[in-house]
Amino acid sequence: SHPSNSPSVSIDLVNSGARSHLFCFISSSATMSLTFDEYGRPYIIMRAEQKQELTGLDAQKSHILAARSVAQTLRTSLGPKGLDKLMVSPDGDITITNDGATILEKMDVSHQIAALMVQLSKSQDDEIGDGTTGVVVLAGALLEQAEQLLERGIHPVRISDGYEMAVQCATTELDRISDTVKVDKDDLEPLVRTAKTTLGSKIVTKCHEQIARIAVDAVMAVADFDRKDVDFELIKLDGKVGGKMEDTKLVYGVVVDKEMSHPQMPKTLRDAKIAILTCPFEPPKPKTKHKLDITTVEDYTNLQNYEREKFVEMVKQVKDAGASLVICQWGFDDEANHMLLQNELPSVRWVGGPEVEMIAIATGGRIVPRFSELSADKLGKAGSVREVSFGTTKDRMIVIEECLNSRAVTIFCRGGNKMIVEEAKRSIHDALCVIRNLVKDNRIVYGGGAAEIACAIAVNNAADKVASLEQYAMRAFADALESIPLALAENSGLETIETLAAVRSKQIKDNNPRLGVDCLEKGTMDMKEQHVIETLIGKRQQLLLATQLVKHILKIDAVTLPNMQG
Repeated sequence: SHPSNSPSVSIDLVNSGARSHLFCFISSSATMSLTFDEYGRPYIIMRAEQKQELTGLDAQKSHILAARSVAQTLRTSLGPKGLDKLMVSPDGDITITNDGATILEKMDVSHQIAALMVQLSKSQDDEIGDGTTGVVVLAGALLEQAEQLLERGIHPVRISDGYEMAVQCATTELDRISDTVKVDKDDLEPLVRTAKTTLGSKIVTKCHEQIARIAVDAVMAVADFDRKDVDFELIKLDGKVGGKMEDTKLVYGVVVDKEMSHPQMPKTLRDAKIAILTCPFEPPKPKTKHKLDITTVEDYTNLQNYEREKFVEMVKQVKDAGASLVICQWGFDDEANHMLLQNELPSVRWVGGPEVEMIAIATGGRIVPRFSELSADKLGKAGSVREVSFGTTKDRMIVIEECLNSRAVTIFCRGGNKMIVEEAKRSIHDALCVIRNLVKDNRIVYGGGAAEIACAIAVNNAADKVASLEQYAMRAFADALESIPLALAENSGLETIETLAAVRSKQIKDNNPRLGVDCLEKGTMDMKEQHVIETLIGKRQQLLLATQLVKHILKIDAVTLPNMQG
């Protein structure tokens, strides 16, 4: 017999050979049984494969295990003494980093819940730019605490409600304990200290004072204090392998990874007037498909003369406009290049679209799509344009400085190999994001786990006043918050429980929310004295995003997967 709701197929078998053949064909894809009808004829009942399904507590434990695995991977990367991860792509490209968002982006994650953790880290990176490791570690700890509550029989919705109450209490406490820093062009020290905290766990830590100042100067150059905004389009991050990290510098202008189109063109120009072209130095061609037959020498000579006349006309139009340098998005052949050299008109070809736009912004020029539209008022102006060479290699770059609009800047990174340069660029990007956040909202909290411990104390106190079942979830939230200082202490080689207990008791005793884990062993727990500073909006976003994702995961109680067997 078979269940009435199971799909079945009746197949008459004519002979034993057909039966054995059909049996072999079907057995690899479906569950079946052989039976006989009332006339004694055999037929096969095929049942559709049952889908794999996890429900209830098993499903929730599976989700929590996957999320905890991701969080555990990042846990050792947290803090100033966090370790780096080395990832190899399918193409063999190597990435070494301790940036949480980059690690998760490069990881091959197939589990659906683990993929949500990757998206969580990306959300933090897109919104804040820093704290990508901490948000994943916190989410993993919240789920770990939730698992214990689920095993005690507390409903997932009650846990979610308790977490929501706890995060509201924690964000209120963050607002209470926050300080403000003065964002002022005349006093950049508070901003530099905040940037140094961000860079403290990165590969650039040996010269983080210099890198922090570069990041602050770059943001100050492009910041719009009226709108409290920073346009990152005006800050270009570029790098070149070679030299040492201390050679990283801020260029008030644009660096283009190109060279002059002809080796005999001058390498340095003063007070340059720049024609920025998106049209090629070549004779016009019909847009449609065309064919040109040349049958005589005269036709070939005429064509050659026509091309030469067009080149002469184009060069004349550029010279008449008053340009002393041509930046061209497209290429041009040797004849046009030679003619530009003869007319003493330096040029750079094959400049990418983003660089062309950056040069136009920096020099105050207009991008010109046709030679006929070129005029003196559309030229960009720069005090200095020079070609720079690097070491003994043939690598050269064009540096455009002293521009009309000083709000466009380039941070030029150096390093011993490609991995170091790329990691330095990621580190500087994090620092830029933190300074931008301070321009938007100048409130700060103190790092080293100080803010998390203060919030945990506040949540525990609030939980004592809640009469309902949610108080257990609130205490679990407080325990999860303490996973951040625990991880910091563990990664710094300190006694984890002992360190946390000492900091927490001293915070309560002195009523001082600035006390945190002394990761660098400077002899004081006061993070204000150590200048370990984090932005308030970054820390608040961490708590809100992690709690939001955990609530979402806890409400999933069934997973149906297609059966991959057979």
